Amino acid sequence: MQYALHDPHHGYYARKIRTVGHEGDFSTTATLSPTLGIAIADRASQWLKNNPGSFHLIEIGAGDGSLAKSIIDALPFLYRLKLHYHIVETSEPLTKVQQAKLKKSRVSWHTSPRPAIKACNGRAIIFSNELVDAFPVRILQREGNNWKELHWDGKQEYFQDLDTLPESSSLIPSHPEKYRVEIHEAYREWLEEWITAWREGELITIDYGDTYPEIYHRRPQGTIRAFLLHQNITGPEIYQNIGRQDLTADVNFTDLIEWGEELGLEMVSLSTQSEFLEPHSRGTTQDLYLLHPDGPGSAFKVLIQRPKIELD
Repeated sequence: MQYALHDPHHGYYARKIRTVGHEGDFSTTATLSPTLGIAIADRASQWLKNNPGSFHLIEIGAGDGSLAKSIIDALPFLYRLKLHYHIVETSEPLTKVQQAKLKKSRVSWHTSPRPAIKACNGRAIIFSNELVDAFPVRILQREGNNWKELHWDGKQEYFQDLDTLPESSSLIPSHPEKYRVEIHEAYREWLEEWITAWREGELITIDYGDTYPEIYHRRPQGTIRAFLLHQNITGPEIYQNIGRQDLTADVNFTDLIEWGEELGLEMVSLSTQSEFLEPHSRGTTQDLYLLHPDGPGSAFKVLIQRPKIELD
């Protein structure tokens, strides 16, 4: 999965292909409507109002730049004047798309979070939309009292015993036998690399998924799938078209909350996308779709965390 998505020469995010939008492989909330940007801009404005000082926003993984543009456009004029907008992006083709879309805005680009946070002196609102699901996952399943990990030999899948288990809320004895689970361990390792440099603000994580155990309800094969030209591909076909399709798995938000606590974060709130966007809905067809409780409105979650407040 790491190779298929992130190899610098052959990975999906490194190839010079159109990935986002109607003509690409998938659409995001931000490419369908500016309402997510309006909601984040309002959240950031309220935080700045309660915490006067410098105003830095860090977007990690900015796609085609639609979310950045909608946020900047939605900010009150005086806040826009104070704003320092930072984008953390590892994809060169997407960086070029973002720069073309945001050329009239004051934006700085970084290839990793730590230099972006350093430029903010540790104080920033940090956010992402559909970022965690782009990290490689480890796939495990319980067989009796043992957990085994999925491998692929180029022709077929097979499971192999593990010496050490990764950290995850799903790896418990009561998890249904032969039900696969995906663990975004690479995301946890990446978060650990930079989170200590951040001292003030909020971390807003928007992605599709659920808490454990709801995330795997009636899903014995787990949640991993591929997207190619808006087609949802599951089963053995996900091993085809390597580097030409997006690979993704739902996010276990219980893991994100527990990992955050271990790394010095506390949860402010966990809500559905519908709850986060509803106060800012414009009533358009696109917004009604994004808020629908049987669709994106409940499938996507919004987790807000912040550095733990140390009491004397």
